[in-house]
Amino acid sequence: MNKVGEEMQEAEQSGATEEPKFTLNVSDGDVREVEGRRPEAEAQPPLLEARRTAEFTTPRAKLLEEAHHAIHADLASYPRALAAYEALRSDPEALASWDMANYVTMRKLGYNDHGRVHAFITGAASMALTELLLEAGVKPDIMESGVGDADDVFLAVILGTMLHDIGNQIHRAQHEQFGVMLALPILDRIMGPLYPDPFKRTKVRSFILGAIDCHDLNPPPLTLEGGITAVADGTDITKGRGRKAFALGSVDIHSISALAVDQVVIEKGRDKPVLISVTMNNSGGIFQVEEVLAPKVIRTPMSRYVELRATTREQGDEQILRRVRLEGDHFVMDLDDGERVRVEVDDPQKQAAEAVLDNLGVGVERR
Repeated sequence: MNKVGEEMQEAEQSGATEEPKFTLNVSDGDVREVEGRRPEAEAQPPLLEARRTAEFTTPRAKLLEEAHHAIHADLASYPRALAAYEALRSDPEALASWDMANYVTMRKLGYNDHGRVHAFITGAASMALTELLLEAGVKPDIMESGVGDADDVFLAVILGTMLHDIGNQIHRAQHEQFGVMLALPILDRIMGPLYPDPFKRTKVRSFILGAIDCHDLNPPPLTLEGGITAVADGTDITKGRGRKAFALGSVDIHSISALAVDQVVIEKGRDKPVLISVTMNNSGGIFQVEEVLAPKVIRTPMSRYVELRATTREQGDEQILRRVRLEGDHFVMDLDDGERVRVEVDDPQKQAAEAVLDNLGVGVERR
């Protein structure tokens, strides 16, 4: 057995390969049905025994329905977060914002989905990430700072994640800042009845606005809640999302590489609280992993808590690489010929920021 096979067998024999928290699966060109499995609420301690597998389906209405059920199940033990989510998913301003964000990004720019489907899928992913962190004893910033409890964390994460892209309805450029402005009236309307104390409401809201502003690493998030939103956003890279843009005539590296990603699984890691596994039908999917997902792991507070791996299916196209894993800010790649290569992750935003600092003569240590 070669080294790659030995490592994969070791991973399978370890205790880390439990039932996944979250699986976004696309096979043979079809996005399959969602299945949510959870013990009876009264028979399980919160967080510790909750397990879910979600394979998102098409058509769009069914996908939204099943994503909703997955999120609803995750929030069953958190009444304030559940009430906020229920208010958000039926809020006319939020619904219109998702639709118009999608219109601008898909119809005018030829990008992938940035509307309701993306909001609900990333919302489900963010809930899985939050559960895994709390199970591992990690305290997000709302808890660490004393602002609130786990209920407040789930509320902030679900609202921040599901609203993170609404700024696209104005323009893709500066959509993060537009999103903060557009989210304010929605958040105040939803949070007002849930937080009678304006002092606490304002503090919790600040974490949501920070997550929206920083989800695209411009600038990188400073809070763990913001990191969860960014990483959840980065996990929506399967061909289920890229197919629509491709069908509309957007034939570029983004849409093509998205068609190469079959599955994203979020589950408990062996060495870290979270393991994100990406399965590709050919090596072209590595572009999505390197350009979209990996920077959102590396450049957020989630970097300490996430393992990231990518593999190609045996039955896919002629393979260049078999497996990729993230180590720090480098990819370690196992090539098809048995060679192992270590390369730095391409992070254009980081490189641009460093170039600006160099031109200004500002060192990274200056404050």
